[in-house]
Amino acid sequence: MTDNKELVKGVLDLDPWLEPFQESLIKRQVQLREWVDKLESHEGSLMKFADSYHKYGLNPTATGGAEILEYIPDIEEASLVGEFNNWNTQSHKLNKLNDFGLWGLKLDEPGIIPHDSTYKIAMKTASGEWLYRLDPWCKRATYNKSTNLYEGRFWNPPKSEIYHFKNKKPRLSQGIKVYEAHVGISTPEPKVGTYKNFTEKILPKIAELGYNTIQLMAIMEHAYYASFGYQITSFFAISSRYGTPEELKELIDVAHGYGIRVLLDVVHSHSSKNVEDGLNMFNGTDHYLFHGGGRGQHDLWDSRLFNYTSYETLRFLLSNLKFFIDVYGFDGFRFDGVTSMLYKHHGLSFGFSGDYNEYFNEDWVDNEAIVYLMLAHKLMDEMSQADNIEITSIAEDVSGMPTLCRPIAEGGIGFDYRLSMAIPDMWIKILKHLQDEQWDLANIVHTLTNRRHGEKCIAYCESHDQALVGDKTIAFWLMDKEMYTHMSKLADLTPIVDRGLALHKMIRLLTFALGGEGYLNFEGNEFGHPEWLDFPRVGNGESYHYARRQFNLIDDDLLRYRFLFDFDAAMQHLDVLDSPQAYVSLKHESDKVIVFERNGLLFIFNFNPTQSFADYKVGVEVPGTYQIILNSDDAKFGGHGRIHELDDKGQKQKFFTNNDAWNHRANSLFVYIPTRTAIVLKKVD
Repeated sequence: MTDNKELVKGVLDLDPWLEPFQESLIKRQVQLREWVDKLESHEGSLMKFADSYHKYGLNPTATGGAEILEYIPDIEEASLVGEFNNWNTQSHKLNKLNDFGLWGLKLDEPGIIPHDSTYKIAMKTASGEWLYRLDPWCKRATYNKSTNLYEGRFWNPPKSEIYHFKNKKPRLSQGIKVYEAHVGISTPEPKVGTYKNFTEKILPKIAELGYNTIQLMAIMEHAYYASFGYQITSFFAISSRYGTPEELKELIDVAHGYGIRVLLDVVHSHSSKNVEDGLNMFNGTDHYLFHGGGRGQHDLWDSRLFNYTSYETLRFLLSNLKFFIDVYGFDGFRFDGVTSMLYKHHGLSFGFSGDYNEYFNEDWVDNEAIVYLMLAHKLMDEMSQADNIEITSIAEDVSGMPTLCRPIAEGGIGFDYRLSMAIPDMWIKILKHLQDEQWDLANIVHTLTNRRHGEKCIAYCESHDQALVGDKTIAFWLMDKEMYTHMSKLADLTPIVDRGLALHKMIRLLTFALGGEGYLNFEGNEFGHPEWLDFPRVGNGESYHYARRQFNLIDDDLLRYRFLFDFDAAMQHLDVLDSPQAYVSLKHESDKVIVFERNGLLFIFNFNPTQSFADYKVGVEVPGTYQIILNSDDAKFGGHGRIHELDDKGQKQKFFTNNDAWNHRANSLFVYIPTRTAIVLKKVD
């Protein structure tokens, strides 16, 4: 197999430590080629294979009729039933098209199946039992209160009601800045928010902040709202709780008009165990699209696991990706549960040490899932080239799998970014266990900069995980005792709130500027949302009180939340992410000062809880005249205004370098850096 070494030369050149594992890397590439060759031979191309959503499921015909095509092995009969034929299993029987489980029927009568009418697939098993299931490819599913189940609907609106996209898809600039959002909770009211509400009220706020990407969670239809969208029941249907498919198209199109790209939080790692309104036991067997037996079960998540070696499973999943880009205009995906996919042990109770043997042990690693991810990225690459669009992929992986974020052409798996999941864990441990004087700056900097060379990372202080009930956000760790009593400007600025506001800004800025090639924030956390997130469930009396985001708080000028919102907006406009890693010149443990340069900007952080420093000497490589462009102590950000940014003439204060080398930098300058303050300087002359 070493004859195919050119397939992985790129990743080997980047990381010579992979040399002993080249056989495993080559094996993945060979298996990918075998699948691509097979699909090109049988389907014409990978793209055509992924276009199967046009044919599979129930689809309208050009003449106004309908046509259904389904993969249903191991059954005796199949029928299309619904409101249109009074659920009669005998009137519209599907024809068996081959011996491999393909069934189909064409209905030529125009309008025979009304738009938005309910339907199912009825199947007769070998035992004579009739099963009634939702179409796996259905494009619309809605909740039926009387049955407590979701029911499939034929989504075929009249042309006058179809949403037509108006805006071009934007491209990334200044690195990826992700606003992680959930449509249902995006309202201050204790109810389920809508696509319309998000479009009209939340998109303008995201644009004001300066994020260039939205990651939409819980879009694929899920029967259980409290699953946060991670127990998918209908993969091609978008959640009907929030509105219609046309309203989601409008949301994405309007986002594009703001210059904001939209990613789908896609769940291809597992599927809901629901039978009546899910994929599980669809044809009466436990191996329809899934592994049968124990391998098809994820015990911790109580869900089903896909069989990535199945031809029809690949058709289903790859078509699912292309469908959301083609039909809804999504700009890419954040793949959920990638660690679970990469390993047969799913990462459960496994402490990854960074030993390369952990990533290439055939007993542990699931190469079938890896090859699926590679196929998915090859598909996205081909779509990007064919349509001249930019498709972005993010991996939720805690393991640090090498080559995950390198192109397939170099021998990688193909992701653009991975989430730096160690960073939020670090911040929570610090805030939970350490006094301010005990903060280990060297460890903080190491965690923020410890990432694989050549593989892009998205840094974040906290995501939705830290906002969920049972955990605590950074704002809560800092200020939970007083968030309900002292966040008004009319109340005294207490030491707890003062410290909380200062560190909330500093932690975010340090993570943003030092932690990766991208940045992520979960909605509401940017302004220190004062409540955790808890979806309606039996344990809380089905209450929506905590399943919401109180954006009204930032519109109240008498509250201090607006300070944090405005600082986050100022931070987002710093151009550092799409640039090489920072050079850290100082980590002074006793002073509690960090200094680094990135993309021409000089960052200075004073985490000292009691001591300010006048005329503090810092190193800088490029000589010249510098000015402050961001100051966390500015009164407009809730600070004390201790740094006078204007001179006696009302001009911006200037800082002049001298050629006195300092901290391994060619030049130096002097600044005043108050306690718990961060400043950013930029060369102006």
